[in-house]
Amino acid sequence: MSASPSTAAPVVEITNLHKSFGPVEVLRGIDLVVAPGEVTCIIGPSGSGKSTLLRCVNLLEQPTSGTIRLIGVEVTDPDVDIDPVRARVGMVFQSFNLFPHRTVLQNCTLAQVKVLGRSPAEAERIARKNLEQVGLANRADAHPTQLSGGQQQRVAIARALSMDPELMLFDEPTSALDPELVGDVLAVMRDLAEAGMTMLVVTHEMAFAREVGDRVVFMDGGVIVEDGSPSQVIGSPQHTRTRTFLRRVLDPTHHHEADEH
Repeated sequence: MSASPSTAAPVVEITNLHKSFGPVEVLRGIDLVVAPGEVTCIIGPSGSGKSTLLRCVNLLEQPTSGTIRLIGVEVTDPDVDIDPVRARVGMVFQSFNLFPHRTVLQNCTLAQVKVLGRSPAEAERIARKNLEQVGLANRADAHPTQLSGGQQQRVAIARALSMDPELMLFDEPTSALDPELVGDVLAVMRDLAEAGMTMLVVTHEMAFAREVGDRVVFMDGGVIVEDGSPSQVIGSPQHTRTRTFLRRVLDPTHHHEADEH
């Protein structure tokens, strides 16, 4: 009998995670479990610790204390070999982090060959398939500077997908984009979610969180204040802090702040 999502091992298991930068405690005891195929959207005000949480999951930041298990491996164990685990986790940032001097295709094949040991031909086949998935098959030979921000972000997603990740982390993937380009990136993310990708998404896009998220986590002041289905957390929030935040971001006259952490 195959395991149902509820009994399958979690893709992410975070227990009592703390992270300090000097005297400032940015994460103050985070517990979070993400099941296979689940799309978890993390929302909250600037400086609430959302991006730091994501960076700890990928060990771009070293947690101060607590444990993180990814795909069954405790990555906070000092003796862990992190590289094979990290290769299974795709990350898409606010900034696209593409190599400007390489073509779109080269951006999507480089790590496949270097990290996964694929042949250049195999890497190219996989890269082209993923560029097609994000609607950019015809731009494979372009350089990132010849593309719009939205196209660059879709290349960054194709690059991450080319590594066959079991988990995709998105850190405010649309916040640096012009408003008219946001929709194309969110459409690609929606397709990924529908295909069953496990996703942890830090986002300001409430409509996306409501429609695509299986779960919404509201963070404030380095803690998880509220965690539940989109209809619970966005539709009928229990906490004053959540209600205040949602009132602010759902008010069209309010301009999004740039995120600090």
